[in-house]
Amino acid sequence: LDTSRTILRDIFTPNDERLLSIVNVCKAGKKKKNCFLCATVTTERPVQVRVVKVKKSDKGDFYKRQMAWELRDLAEVDAKDASKENPEFDLHFEKVYRWVASSTAEKNSFISCIWKLNQRYLRKKVEFVNVSSQLLEESVPSGENQSVAGGDEDALDDYQELNAREEQDIEGMMEVCEYAISNAEAFAEKLSRELQVLDGANIQSIMASEKQVNILMQLLDEALSEVDTIEGKLSSYEEMLQSVKEQMDQISQSNRLIQISNTNNGKLLDEIQFLVNYMDLSKGHIRALQDGDLSSPKGIEACINASEALLQCMNVALRPGHEKLMAVKQQQHLFTELRDTFARRLTNHLNNVFVHQGHDQSSTLSQHTAELTLPKHSPLHRDLLRYAKLMEWLKNTQREKYDGLSRTYVDYMTRLYEREIKDFFEVAKIKMAGTTKEGKGNKFATLPRKESALKQETESLHGSSGKLTGSTSSLNKLAVQGSSSRRSQSSSLLDMGNMSASDLDVADRTKFDKIFEQVLSELEPLCLAEQDFISKFFKLQQHPTLAQVNYMKDMVRLMMNKIFQSIETELNSLIALGDKIDSFHSLYMLVKMSHHVWTAQNVDPASYLSTTLGNVLVTVKRNFDKCITTCSPTSSTPWASPWRNSM
Repeated sequence: LDTSRTILRDIFTPNDERLLSIVNVCKAGKKKKNCFLCATVTTERPVQVRVVKVKKSDKGDFYKRQMAWELRDLAEVDAKDASKENPEFDLHFEKVYRWVASSTAEKNSFISCIWKLNQRYLRKKVEFVNVSSQLLEESVPSGENQSVAGGDEDALDDYQELNAREEQDIEGMMEVCEYAISNAEAFAEKLSRELQVLDGANIQSIMASEKQVNILMQLLDEALSEVDTIEGKLSSYEEMLQSVKEQMDQISQSNRLIQISNTNNGKLLDEIQFLVNYMDLSKGHIRALQDGDLSSPKGIEACINASEALLQCMNVALRPGHEKLMAVKQQQHLFTELRDTFARRLTNHLNNVFVHQGHDQSSTLSQHTAELTLPKHSPLHRDLLRYAKLMEWLKNTQREKYDGLSRTYVDYMTRLYEREIKDFFEVAKIKMAGTTKEGKGNKFATLPRKESALKQETESLHGSSGKLTGSTSSLNKLAVQGSSSRRSQSSSLLDMGNMSASDLDVADRTKFDKIFEQVLSELEPLCLAEQDFISKFFKLQQHPTLAQVNYMKDMVRLMMNKIFQSIETELNSLIALGDKIDSFHSLYMLVKMSHHVWTAQNVDPASYLSTTLGNVLVTVKRNFDKCITTCSPTSSTPWASPWRNSM
């Protein structure tokens, strides 16, 4: 009883609901978690009848409303067994809920209340299964549920049960009239006649008390007057409430409009914030793009930051509709003008740097003519690499200007390297020619002189034969052919070794070997440094995909071929000169070229240096084959056979 009153006070009374019946239940087949099913009706019309599930809170001694079903959604009540006492029952709403009541009496009381509510409000819509007919006919027993309802019989309005006295009177009346059951119409007529007699007696009694009637009529008139007054006040109250309702509707509408406006303002603010954050370029960046110093490190750094910020602003992904805004169009136009202006300034500045650097380098060529060295371009590369990020920006934004700068750089550097390489090889040729001016009247000296030198050089080259592996096929063939002849002619070579060889000839060849090695040693770092600079400066070392890798390698190769187009020609000319001075020089050049080609291929097989030296190696190999051919047994040269045998 205390629990029911607590639930009524805390849950239903604040919601203008009355509690008609309550049953303590738990779900069938699960661990016991007690809850309460309550049958309630609302105090306002239209009356709403509900079945509410109430559960005690786990964190305190209070109850909470967990679930509610409208009674009109109840399709069936299944009491499980009409003949035996069984606390289980089912309620069929949108699905079947199976319950177990704490007692059969509570279950029967709850089902009886549901049946009466169904009779009163749903016109027998709910189907009751396995419910005793006696249970459906009897009234809700007095006790806990009626005490909780506290007058909830009034909620059933005109539905009233007969009490015990009324039942006894009706039974007595039916005993007097034996035909009451067999002839209901006659019994009804008799009751009607008796009722009319009683009504007449009542009327006579009333008329007999006229004074009381007059007083009653006066009271009725006063009551009617009071009713009119109350009705007038109610009408005025209704008008005021209607006015308040209209004002509240207007306020509600205004609140909705204000809420919509606030939402729109918030979205608009987000869009503006997005545009300001991603399409606003600071004044410092604008000044750097327009007037930034491209010659100082600080100015270059400022221009790099400004160009990256500009590129980020231009590449921002605009949301739908942004491109139609006038401010966005103006900002995009400003970005385009800044991009074009800065690209033009950067292009002009780098063009001037290329031209100026080319003149400066050409003025220093005279310093290297005395020595067999090539000018170093590392200062130029170091200065230009400061613009590498700007070149990448130019590549991404103004590809035409980027390509134009690439062509300009290649043109200037081609002319510069062509002069440097030409002068370098002229010095090399002069030094080579100088090695043969003393003590050599013709290309070949006496036989003992030649054979002694050949023997010494062959012995010195025998240790480095590993470097020549696979370089030529002729060397392998000669090694096989000469193996037998060396045995037969060993005594002849020993005799020749004792002959007076020319030390001057050996010294000249050694000097030639050093000059040729110096030439290759100067060219190798020059080409590698230039190729590395081109890859970094023009951003050709990035290769996210295989297709781009091949494209960038082709670009580097084309630029290197253009810049160093004279190297292969000059090398071939130098090789021809060396072979003309002494055909035995081809062996020295073959060894050196093979070593440098092998080194270049280990660094980068596809590099320009590796390709060029490989092409020149073919020429050296041909000269060496030609030299071997002149020393064949069919040759008429008197020292040819001993030379071939010593080889």
